[in-house]
Amino acid sequence: MGKISPVSAKYITHASIEIDGVVDKPDVIGAVFGQTEGLLGADLELRELQRSGRIGRIEVNVDTRSGKTSGMIIVPSSLDKAETAIVGASLEIIQRIGPCNAKIRVQKIEDVRVSKRKMVVERAKELLKGLMDKSMPDSQELADEVAYSVRVMEISEYGKDRLPAGPAIDESDEIIVVEGRADVLNLLKHGFKNVISINGTNVPQTIIDLSKEKVIIAFVDGDRGGNLIIKELTQLADIDFVTRAPDGKEVEEITKKEIHKALRSKFSAEQAKLEAGKDNGGAARPDFRTRSAPQRSYQAPARRAPVRTSHAASPKIGEAEKKRYREMLEDLIGTRGAYLVDEKLNILGKIPFTELAGTLKNVQNVQAVVFDGIIDKETVLTVEKSGAKLIFGMDSRVKPTETKLGLFTVNDL
Repeated sequence: MGKISPVSAKYITHASIEIDGVVDKPDVIGAVFGQTEGLLGADLELRELQRSGRIGRIEVNVDTRSGKTSGMIIVPSSLDKAETAIVGASLEIIQRIGPCNAKIRVQKIEDVRVSKRKMVVERAKELLKGLMDKSMPDSQELADEVAYSVRVMEISEYGKDRLPAGPAIDESDEIIVVEGRADVLNLLKHGFKNVISINGTNVPQTIIDLSKEKVIIAFVDGDRGGNLIIKELTQLADIDFVTRAPDGKEVEEITKKEIHKALRSKFSAEQAKLEAGKDNGGAARPDFRTRSAPQRSYQAPARRAPVRTSHAASPKIGEAEKKRYREMLEDLIGTRGAYLVDEKLNILGKIPFTELAGTLKNVQNVQAVVFDGIIDKETVLTVEKSGAKLIFGMDSRVKPTETKLGLFTVNDL
C-alpha cells in the first residue's frame, strides 16, 4: 500500500465528502479505488501509484449525524502538479458509496513545500537575530573592555591605613580624595588614577599626611553625608579644594561627563570653611560657586543628630558568623542588592537595596541586613524599626555608639 506520508509528500489533496446515509471508512476507500479504476489509464492507476510510492496512504475521516455521513478525504502525492490535479479531479466522479448517494468535492490542493518554506524563513530569521545579538564586538568595544578591566585591576591599598587607591598617588602632585572603595573604582574606570578613599567617615592619618605634601581635592557625594565629610576634612586635613557630585547622586554612580563637570566646578577649602562657619553662626550663606557650572545652593552641614539617645552595647558575633557574613558581603559586591538573614544565618531573600524599607515591613524574623552600600542614618533607622539586630555594609557613616544595632563594615569582618 502507500509508502509515503503527508510529511514527505509534495502535494496534499483535500476533498470533502457528503453521503446520504450511513457508511464506514472502508466503504469510502473501496469506492475511491473501485470507481476510479481504469479511468485515467495505467500510468495514473491509484493502486499502481501507491505501490510505486507516488501516492501515499489515503486518509478518510467521516462523522455520522442524523442518518447522514460527512467528512474529508486526504490524498498525499509526490506526482507533479498536473498529475496531482488530475488524480484529485477524478475523485469527484464518485456519486455512490455503497447503497447511498454521495458527493465529493476537492477543496484545495496544498503545496507542502510552501508551508515548509515559510517555516524555513521564520527559523532563519530567529537564527539571524541570535547571530546578530552574539556577533563579535567592534574594535572600539574590545579596546574599551580591555581598558576598563585594566583600570579596575589597578586599584591597590595605600599607606599604613591600607586605603583603596589608584596607582598614581605617589607620582601625582594633585590627589582626589573620595569617600569609599566604589568611588575609587568609578574614577579609575574613567581614567583618573590619582584617587584615594578615606574608607569611612573618620579621616585617617594617611590622608592627613598626604595633605601636607600634595594638592588635595575632596570629591564627595551630593547628599548630607557629603557635607559632613567636607566639614571633617577641612578641620583635620590641609584640604585645598572641594567639589561634590550632582545633588542626590553618589560619586560611585556618576558618568565621566559629570565627573569632569564637578572637578571643573571645584571651589577652595577656605570658602567651604567660611560657608560652614557662617552657617553655624546663623548668618545667610553666599553661593561661592562662581564658575560656569549650574548654580545651586550649597547645603552646609548641620549638626549631626545621634540615631538614638541610649548607647547600649552593640550585639557581638562570633568568628564563624563573621566569616559567613563576610561571604555574603563579597557576594553582593557591585550588585546594589541586600540580603535579609534570619537567626540561623539562612538568607530569607535577596532584594534591590532601593526596596529595603518596603520589604522589611512585610518580612518577619529578620535578624540581620547585609547590603552593598554605605550605612547611613536613614538605613539604620529603617533596620531598627524592623526589629533586626545586625546591619552589615561596605562602609559606614554612622558610629557604632550611635545605634543599638550591631553595626559592621568590611573592615570589621
